[in-house]
Amino acid sequence: MKRRISVEDIDSIHLYGRRDGNLRLLRDSFDVQVTARGGEIILEGDEDTVDKVETVIDQMASLVRRGRTVRREDVLYAVRMVKENRLGELADLYSGAARLAGLKRPVEPKTIGQKQYVEAMETNDIVVSIGPAGTGKTYLAVAMAVAALRLKTVERIVLVRPAVEAGESLGYLPGDYQEKIAPYLRPLYDALRDMMDPERVKRLTEIGTIEVIPLAYMRGRTLNDAFVILDEAQNSTMPQMKMFLTRLGFNSRAVITGDITQIDLANREMSGLVRVQDVLSDIDGIEFVYLGENDVVRHRLVREIVKAFERYASIKGATDGEGE
Repeated sequence: MKRRISVEDIDSIHLYGRRDGNLRLLRDSFDVQVTARGGEIILEGDEDTVDKVETVIDQMASLVRRGRTVRREDVLYAVRMVKENRLGELADLYSGAARLAGLKRPVEPKTIGQKQYVEAMETNDIVVSIGPAGTGKTYLAVAMAVAALRLKTVERIVLVRPAVEAGESLGYLPGDYQEKIAPYLRPLYDALRDMMDPERVKRLTEIGTIEVIPLAYMRGRTLNDAFVILDEAQNSTMPQMKMFLTRLGFNSRAVITGDITQIDLANREMSGLVRVQDVLSDIDGIEFVYLGENDVVRHRLVREIVKAFERYASIKGATDGEGE
C-alpha cells in the first residue's frame, strides 16, 4: 500500500537528516520504501509496516515542532520502541518531556528512563540513579542543579566525587594534592560549562555558589539551601555514603549517580552504592532510578559496547558459578 504524510509545516532538513539519512534509516529498519517529495513523505509497503513507520515519523515531526533537530540516535530509539510495541510510552515521552529552564541551551530527557529520572528529581529530595556510561546520569543531574539555581529554589550547587585512583597511582602524578585530584573533578566542570557560560561558572565558583570538591572534603559540613550531587558513587564506601547523605540540611536536595559495573574499590562489596540500595529502599522521599542500555544517548556504538559487556559479565558469572 501507499501512504502520504504531510510535513509542510516544518523545516524538512531537521526531520530528514543530512542527505535524508533519517529517512534511509527508516527504510533499512522496516524494509519499506520511504520517499520525500516537497512537503510530504511517501511510504510504500505492507499496511502493518507502513503504520509503524508513520508512527515513527509522526513522533519525530513532533520533536521538530518543539524546536529539536532529529538525530540518528532519536530515530534508532523510536524504531526500537515501536518494534517493542511501546507506542504509548514513546508518545508520552515526546508530548510531555518539558525542557529544563534557565540553561545556556535546551536540555530535555531523550528516553523513557531519562524522563522518569527527571521526574524523580523533581518530586524527591534524594534520588539515586544507577546505570551504565552514556545514560545521562551526571548530565541531567547537573542540568537540574543549574536550573534550580537559576530559578532560585536553591542558593548553591555542590558537586562531589570520590577521588579513587581507578587503577592509577596518584603519587606518580605531578603537582600538589589539588592538582592531583583535578582530573577526577573535570567531568563535573565539563557538564557545568555545557549549561552555563564558562565565565559565569568561574565567577560562581570563586564566590562559593558552585563548589566542585572531593568527597573527603564533605566531612563535618551541613549544607542548607543546596543542590548536592555525588557522582561516581560506586567508588564511595558505605561510611562515606552515610557521611554524604547526613550532610543535607534544610531545603537541600541530593542526587547520587553511579555505575555498579565500574567499581574501582579493591573490594566490590565495600561500595556504598551497592549496599545503599538495601539500606534506603523503604524510605519515603528517596527514589531509586535504574537506567539501562536503552537509555544510552551517546554514539550508537556505546549502546552496543554496553550490551557486549553485559553479555560477557553474565556468561563469565555463569561459568564461575559452574566451577564452584
